[in-house]
Amino acid sequence: MPVWKIHGNGHTVAPGEVVRPEERLNWPATFAIGAQHIVAMFGATFLVPIITGFPVSTTLLFSGVGTLLFLLLTRNKLPSYLGSSFAFLAPITALNGGNALETPEQITQALVGVLVVGVLLAGIGFLVQAVGAGWIDRFMPPVVAGSIVALIGFNLAPTAWNNFNLQPELATVTLSAVVLFSVLFRGFLGRISIFLGVIVGYIVALFTNQVKFDGVEEAAWIGLPDFHLAAVTNPDSWVTVPMFLPVVLVLIAENVGHVRGVATMTNDPSINKHTGRALVADGIATTLAGGFGGSATTTYGENIGVMAATRVYSTAAYWVAGFAAILLAFSPKIGVIFNTIPPGVLGGVTTALYGLIGVIGIKIWVDNRVDFSRPVNQYTVAVSFVIAVGGFAMNWGAFQLGAIVVGTVAALLIYHVGNAIARWRKTGADDGGPIPAVGPLGGDPA
Repeated sequence: MPVWKIHGNGHTVAPGEVVRPEERLNWPATFAIGAQHIVAMFGATFLVPIITGFPVSTTLLFSGVGTLLFLLLTRNKLPSYLGSSFAFLAPITALNGGNALETPEQITQALVGVLVVGVLLAGIGFLVQAVGAGWIDRFMPPVVAGSIVALIGFNLAPTAWNNFNLQPELATVTLSAVVLFSVLFRGFLGRISIFLGVIVGYIVALFTNQVKFDGVEEAAWIGLPDFHLAAVTNPDSWVTVPMFLPVVLVLIAENVGHVRGVATMTNDPSINKHTGRALVADGIATTLAGGFGGSATTTYGENIGVMAATRVYSTAAYWVAGFAAILLAFSPKIGVIFNTIPPGVLGGVTTALYGLIGVIGIKIWVDNRVDFSRPVNQYTVAVSFVIAVGGFAMNWGAFQLGAIVVGTVAALLIYHVGNAIARWRKTGADDGGPIPAVGPLGGDPA
């Protein structure tokens, strides 16, 4: 079991200081912070299985197991909670016409895609650990990385509308609550506005008799999660795998961003050395989940928010959160209760959530000052976005490439081939790198 040094007096964090990953506060404070991480991850993590049709309890189990595995493989030096990845929503729901999966056969087929992505991500992690992460930046520069992340979110817009349209009044209340809480509260409460919005929507649904409690009373308080084995021997499962492959690029971006974020906030550049290990750990956790019926995992911005608010980066808090998720997974009744969330609540919250995935991609452009006066950058985004929003697809018999795959390939080809041609012809249409930083505007000079 890992051992942590006590930070300061064990009770408080002095101004300007942080509790480093190898440190901790006293155990009551550590458990309290661990509870905040559980709340922060919960809203997003349980939404993924509800939207996809995966078992909620199984997802929680592999989320907790994946977190503990991540801490072990990163040598307890990189704080992170592995929650359910939203990047998989589009390829999974595509197996059922954009709707939640309805049969065990559909789930086992989808798990093959999850498993393959996990294996590929782990392999990339080993490569990064051996040669560094510089090649990732060259293959997937900011304009491409932002496009891929954003197009996954925008491609899901029709799914959000389908649920929203079923109960528009309830969806509107839920969406309004999410937006209101994000601007009404500061700090931790503001960062879990999606979770709070779901609670408000659910309470309204209860008072308006829009919640169906079918199966809740019969469900046991304690029991095993529902396990499903990936259908790796079913040829039909492998036909859908290409739809999942672009998600690897999103997981890379999320994990690399998480590592860099923690390194910056703790003022410890040595944490960046664990980038490869982080990718391997998330890859193995996703492979494990995909093999037995859980949702794929990824690092969570919500938990970064908790660390930023508390200035506690202790991995001890994540051990608490991981074990708590595992315990919750062994309550079938909790999983059934989550499945009573009405479609209107899901429609309201996913309208915000899917849009936020798009905004994350756009933020990558802003943070890296992408120059959109350059044609190669313009068309990289323009073409990939229309493909994603329009739902373009390519079919060869039973084999299909969905909009996310086609959009990702288009972004990569337009950027790299377009750059090569523009630089060969010296037309100035290529990506010239980040635009120069602009100083403060207006006011008197300092």
